[in-house]
Amino acid sequence: MENLKGVGNNIIWETLQLGLAGVNNRNNEQRWGWWFLLPIYPYQKRPTIRQEIVKNRIWSFEQPHGLLYAIVPIRMTVIRLEKGGLLVYCPVAPTKECVTLVRELESVYGQVKYIIHSTSSGLEHKVFVGPFARHFPEAQVWCVPKQWSFPLSLPLSWLGFPPSRTYFLPADWRESPLAEEFQYAILQIPLPRGFFVELALLHKPSQTLLLTDTVIKIPHHPPAILQVNPFPLLFHARENAFQPPQDTPENRIKGWQRICLFALYFRPAMVETLPWAQVFQNALKAPNRSRENYFGLYPFHWLPQWRQSFEAIANWETPLVPPIVRYLILPQDPVAVKRWVSEISNWDFRQIIPAHFAAPISANGYQFRKAFSFLETSSHYPSGNEQILLRDSAFIQQLRAILLSPPPVLP
Repeated sequence: MENLKGVGNNIIWETLQLGLAGVNNRNNEQRWGWWFLLPIYPYQKRPTIRQEIVKNRIWSFEQPHGLLYAIVPIRMTVIRLEKGGLLVYCPVAPTKECVTLVRELESVYGQVKYIIHSTSSGLEHKVFVGPFARHFPEAQVWCVPKQWSFPLSLPLSWLGFPPSRTYFLPADWRESPLAEEFQYAILQIPLPRGFFVELALLHKPSQTLLLTDTVIKIPHHPPAILQVNPFPLLFHARENAFQPPQDTPENRIKGWQRICLFALYFRPAMVETLPWAQVFQNALKAPNRSRENYFGLYPFHWLPQWRQSFEAIANWETPLVPPIVRYLILPQDPVAVKRWVSEISNWDFRQIIPAHFAAPISANGYQFRKAFSFLETSSHYPSGNEQILLRDSAFIQQLRAILLSPPPVLP
């Protein structure tokens, strides 16, 4: 009997060791060693989920990404080319887990041939391109023009882009090496420090439009990648600093919906900030489980109308142009935007894959044009959900006034 007991203990111990080894292996596979280049959540640990969007043709790779637990999916799209090989649009962090998932596709469909950097300034996308390209040394890196960086505008080679195989997409898509399968249009809008650039890339065989930041779709439920570690969802489901995070399906949904408001508006109108004296007092009184997270600081509380604000963006009739893009960026050159939208709306597509929030979005050229109808006429009067969007974007409107105000005249 003692021998059997010893065997049982050994089995339990070995099983525990295997479980811990599996956790450690998974942690190592999800580790992003260059997190300090852009130190935002989830820092050095970035899980990846791969999903098949078009069978044997298009895959999305999603990772969590954000600030102060206000995290949303950041998405890379991989497309199988008709002549063999893969195209990667908007790379994410090349963790061992992520690279392994890409290698699995390579083993079936051929090597990564093209890596597309689809924006000009967005560090949350640019920071991954160079490291990702180093894992796929045969791939060409194609960038949109008007590249710049903040606070210093550095050459792409200084940002890790491989100089011997990095190119700029020509203005005419017919002159690019992608022309057999892809069509594209590049939007360029001048800003005070550089250019906002967005690449719309159409994969003609699958009728799929790839975008980065100009349109999104808000799902009612949290995406799968954010449920790998649900703590950010539970953190934002709380009502005050004294309430410990509780993991329930309802709290995951509530936390996600509040995160969407933070991510879109930065400072939602349905949030009231608390005096800092009260915030610190609450932090000192908060339970230990709350203090573990930003020292128990919870400097706001939600007004009851926050659900109305979320439903307005989740039930948007067309793909949604995010408020920061809608109110702060696109008005800088509405003529260029309308020309870009007009060109894309004539393309033959049936779905859109953006770099954030839900994907794919079921939409065609007509619905895409309608998403930008607020630019069509100055007499456009917002109603319904548009009025709520305008109300909740008050902070972004303040930013616009600050950024666009003329510099002071010195005496």
